[in-house]
Amino acid sequence: MSNQYILGIDIGTSGTKTVLFTAGGEPVCAKTVEYPLYQPKNGWAEQEPEDWWNAVREGVSAVIAESGVRNTDIASVGLSGQMHGLVMLDGAGEVLRRSIIWCDQRTAAQCEEMTARIGQKRLIELTANPALTGFTASKILWVQEQEPERYEKCAHILLPKDYIRYKLTGEFATEVSDASGMQLMDVPARTWSGEILDKMHIDRALLAKLYESPEVTGAVHAAAAAETGLAAGAPVVGGAGDNAAAAVGMGVVTAGSAFTSLGSSGVIYAVSDKVAIDPEGRVNSLCASAPGKWTVMSCTQAAGLSLKWFRDNFCQAEIAQAEASGTDSYILLDKLAAAVPIGSEALLYLPYLMGERAPHPDPDCRGVFFGLSAKHGRAQLYRAVLEGVAYSQKECVDVFSEMGVQIGDMLVTGGGGRSALWRQMLADLYGCPIHMVQADEGPALGAAILGAVGAGLYGDLEEACGAVVRRRKVNEPIPENSAAYRGYFELYKSLYRSLRGDFKTLAALGK
Repeated sequence: MSNQYILGIDIGTSGTKTVLFTAGGEPVCAKTVEYPLYQPKNGWAEQEPEDWWNAVREGVSAVIAESGVRNTDIASVGLSGQMHGLVMLDGAGEVLRRSIIWCDQRTAAQCEEMTARIGQKRLIELTANPALTGFTASKILWVQEQEPERYEKCAHILLPKDYIRYKLTGEFATEVSDASGMQLMDVPARTWSGEILDKMHIDRALLAKLYESPEVTGAVHAAAAAETGLAAGAPVVGGAGDNAAAAVGMGVVTAGSAFTSLGSSGVIYAVSDKVAIDPEGRVNSLCASAPGKWTVMSCTQAAGLSLKWFRDNFCQAEIAQAEASGTDSYILLDKLAAAVPIGSEALLYLPYLMGERAPHPDPDCRGVFFGLSAKHGRAQLYRAVLEGVAYSQKECVDVFSEMGVQIGDMLVTGGGGRSALWRQMLADLYGCPIHMVQADEGPALGAAILGAVGAGLYGDLEEACGAVVRRRKVNEPIPENSAAYRGYFELYKSLYRSLRGDFKTLAALGK
């Protein structure tokens, strides 16, 4: 095993990260290639699948060349990627339109139509979720209705990472963790739902073959080998959706373990031995990347995005200071926020810049500062943003508990996880210790671990994670802080209920 390597490829929203690891999970070389996001209308979000493939070609070629590793020593390729994106190919395998990606909000009417066709109760029983604008099924329905000439030409429907699999192997394949976010599966049974497909008028032949995440789904073909530098015949495993892969990369593969991811979106992901479904649809239930297990997952649409929005629009002084001193502007802003007491001096923030998914699936809700007064400046506003996102995460953890999904072990990842202040907020609100892992390669590491299991380097995921994943740092909850947050958290929860109707009115006025 000592001279073998594993490759993890993560097709993200802002860029694709390719990382070469040793079989023991040590990163050898990494390359990130960025690409644009297109927003032709308010609430729309699209990307070019060819941009993802170009980023993979460049990234894989770079890590092989820069590492000096022989391509024949790469035991397997693991794939991860942004979930829910719709990729449509014609019979020749050519892309028919830009991918409509996870954060696109155009499909509210199609979600209502899905619910009417299938029935909300039955939809949740089968797919473990209510109809959601972010998920793939409503996007398919939108194309059927708005672009029928394109849909008529469609021969294959894929997810973002599975388009890369097709480019590498020629296989039309997916795996259960990502596919269960399409809203076309019978999630408890871990298979495509004939009932859903019939009522959505989707031909089963359009969909890819389903695998479990560590299973081998194909091998790199000669043309892809020539373009990337990989060895022809290298196995490509199922991989996982970005959050499911991140879970593997942190060792979150057994019941009771969970992580919070603070990236552009904020995600909590917990593993369960059985299917747990919220009948109100406030959080998502999906198949886990660990075979035979399921997950409950929440998604705050604008977590790190809220911080970036605030920094880019209101913190030019800190940005300039960071550039001059060679530091990170977020570190400077954290110092400002740390000097502000809990509650941000009676200021609350609702992080609904992109609508919301959990625990309020509502495309019409919008961001709010509540309690703003003349005494508030950047420091209070920035802390309120941090706290508002943390309150959203706590609200989701409470839903998990209602569903019987207990969390005894919480890790944190994502760019926001580097903030000691934000980690402490989560520990105080969750009431449990928050751990970090030593590696910061996120979904790419999880994809590589899945690849290592698929290649037979480890017997199963638990063995692989035990050998590869190492923890560092912990934030313990501070009881007096937890008590201080309580009243603000209760007020935070009441604000959405108070404003829900007003959000609908605002959306109507803006059309």
